[in-house]
Amino acid sequence: MQSDRFILLEDEFGAHNYKPLDVVLERGRGIWVWDVDGKKYMDCLSAYSAVNQGHCHPKIMQALTDQAERLTLTSRAFRNDQLGPFYKELCDLTRSHKVLPMNSGAEAVETAIKAVRKWGYQVKGVPENKAEIIVCRNNFHGRTISIISFSTDPVSTTGFGPFTPGFKIIDFGDAEALEKAITPNTVAFLVEPIQGEAGVVIPPDGYLGDVRRICSETGVVLILDEIQTGLGRTGKLLAEEHEGIEADLTLIGKALSGGFYPVSAVLSNTEVLGVLKPGEHGSTFGGNPLACAVARAALRTLTEEGLIDNARVMGEYFMEGLRRIDNPKIKEVRGRGLLIGVEFHADAGGARRYCERLKETGLLCKETHETIIRFAPPLVIAKEDIDWALERIAPVLSE
Repeated sequence: MQSDRFILLEDEFGAHNYKPLDVVLERGRGIWVWDVDGKKYMDCLSAYSAVNQGHCHPKIMQALTDQAERLTLTSRAFRNDQLGPFYKELCDLTRSHKVLPMNSGAEAVETAIKAVRKWGYQVKGVPENKAEIIVCRNNFHGRTISIISFSTDPVSTTGFGPFTPGFKIIDFGDAEALEKAITPNTVAFLVEPIQGEAGVVIPPDGYLGDVRRICSETGVVLILDEIQTGLGRTGKLLAEEHEGIEADLTLIGKALSGGFYPVSAVLSNTEVLGVLKPGEHGSTFGGNPLACAVARAALRTLTEEGLIDNARVMGEYFMEGLRRIDNPKIKEVRGRGLLIGVEFHADAGGARRYCERLKETGLLCKETHETIIRFAPPLVIAKEDIDWALERIAPVLSE
């Protein structure tokens, strides 16, 4: 098998910082991917929601190739003809005032941290170097040193200190804990609307509304990390819409490019991003014309092809099917849109063995936190595709 050769190369020459399933993929289209030995699989992970529009979407591909033939990179030393339209289209779609483009999701988080700290000093009047940002236990916002400094996952933190100070950790879903944690030095509350990496943990109804009220009343910037939940994944453009709120800063990435190119962005009101002046923050590749052209096509694809509403309808159908599976070792099936988690009891022997069995049947998904399987197929999935998936998932998860 060709896959064995590629796996050996990875293991010999690559850092062992991931533990992937042993499948070696070489091409994809829509919800389907093929390995180097020609076997076809349904992708139920979507590169952690980066390919919401499906693999190799032809309209995004066309935008990529057309722009690549004209101009790929200028740096921000000069202007380009894609950046301005990208800003306007993204602001119009999300009702934002300002955009700061970056590349990875972690860079967007780092950008937000820098911006709200400076806002705290210049606008709120927090004493220099005293700014506090409140975050939630079991969060996942990235892998940089500053970001893991407020992680509660020992795998993310052990052996990587010393850590960046200035963060306070509270329980997720507890608005009262937020209220109690706020001090005169608190500049922001950074939170995921749904904790994805923690296992699709959904907060109680009304939580985000309470959070929005508390932040408004206390002069605290509300930052929503929608890098995984945004851009249609939960059946709304942004997950904040489920509770009818608007964050002060919203972080998006992943599906912003449909999986073709690293693109992320900080969406903001004018007040917060207005504190940044030339030379204080940036990125050589952030806002490059190739990224902007791809992102514009990716956004059009989401809206023009009805993928956001499809995520809502197909997500409800998928969860109904998963909840019919009869296995007392399944603790809970939960989700919103096409971001779904199936959690097993601790004595079930771990979730990875189920993922490995599903791979053998032609379906790819991935475990998280040992006991949870995350199902998150591309938003182009149809009812008959979900039926196909459930025919394979039900027998495996019933074992």
